[in-house]
Amino acid sequence: MELGLQQRQELNLLMTVELRQAIELLQYSTYELEQYIREQELENPLIQLKEKEERPVYEERLHRRSAPFGSSEMPLDAVQCVEENKREELLKQAKLMYPDAPTQSLLKYLVYNLDDNGFLQLNEHTSTAGLAFNEDCIEKGIHLLQELGPIGIGARDLKECLLLQIIYNYPQNRLAAYLVEHHLNLIAERKWNEIASKMNISMNEVKNLFDFIQTLNPRPCSFMSDNSTKYLTPDIIVEVSDEVFTFHLNDSYLPGIHMNSNYSQYLHAKNDASKYIQTQYKNYQWLLSSIEQRRNTIIKIVHVLLEKQEDFFKNGFQSLKPLTLKEVADVIEMHESTVSRATTNKVIQTPFGSFDLRLLFTSKLETSDGNSVSQTKVKKLLESFIAQENKFKPYSDQKIAEYFSTEKGITISRRTISKYREELRIPSSNRRKEIQVL
Repeated sequence: MELGLQQRQELNLLMTVELRQAIELLQYSTYELEQYIREQELENPLIQLKEKEERPVYEERLHRRSAPFGSSEMPLDAVQCVEENKREELLKQAKLMYPDAPTQSLLKYLVYNLDDNGFLQLNEHTSTAGLAFNEDCIEKGIHLLQELGPIGIGARDLKECLLLQIIYNYPQNRLAAYLVEHHLNLIAERKWNEIASKMNISMNEVKNLFDFIQTLNPRPCSFMSDNSTKYLTPDIIVEVSDEVFTFHLNDSYLPGIHMNSNYSQYLHAKNDASKYIQTQYKNYQWLLSSIEQRRNTIIKIVHVLLEKQEDFFKNGFQSLKPLTLKEVADVIEMHESTVSRATTNKVIQTPFGSFDLRLLFTSKLETSDGNSVSQTKVKKLLESFIAQENKFKPYSDQKIAEYFSTEKGITISRRTISKYREELRIPSSNRRKEIQVL
């Protein structure tokens, strides 16, 4: 066995800490960037921030439900309301109505096991905090809880919630109670003929029962959840004047970044302190450079979007054209991953609402005439087509795919229709079917 020395030359690509941080900075929203800048001020003594008097005046309501098309409402004068904890309110009422300690303990146990919609979540892992409550106690507690809150509070599931409302408020409607108790799954699946057959009633009676059940509240205790209005600040603001679109970044409120002049004397000194100051000075320069690079990248991307998606800014999502990250990257001569990071977590405000910037990028579907159409436009067509269908004989996904192919010239599979329908939260054809009374 021979021992020897060998010299080998290799070329490796290493990501420096600065490069990694620059990539991370690119993905920040303007609000996140502000928080990051303030963190850097605490870590780097050379960084001195100068506050701007101007604060962001462009705000949009951020509703709890997810909506792909946003809203044009701009509540600049809205004030968030902080409400008292609803559970605490229920417990206060319990102390007033039931002075005995055992009943108060039982109600306290139940109230703190309610979910955000007022449903009672009990299982074998639920802690009783050392209190022994059997099923009879729980049932008694639920009845007492009904007197404190709306009918349906304390229900274990949707069926019990609806039954409680019928029993307390409509005790004479026994058919509705029977339908909910025994055939709630058939209602969900809209199997009207099967319901009529099993209950031996006419289709007209089925419709009347269904209409009545729809008047009940499936979440009568939604006040338990936090529905307070939340806000977002857009990162890019697009405005129109004389049919000309302009934009600006909504970052004017960010604090100005300056160097603390008290440390400038240490930059050229030759001691241990100067090494530390020089390192922090490089970090300070890197921060300024990265923020400017982020800003320029976003500006380049939005310039392309205004040009490529001009019809969208005029007419909305129905005019959105197919556009990929790579196509924009090629125009601005950057890598696709850079465009992807720069458009992440960004909100763009347009004359008709605020949206996630990534919604302006959409892949394409081929048409029979050799052109292409965006996925977003196809979804809008799908939504419109289903809205106009015969509700007694709704179209299947296969029928819709055939319609798009023959009438619109858009080649699309049944599976893709199903995927788009689910993304739009549109139920399947048998769940869209309404009761037809002859």
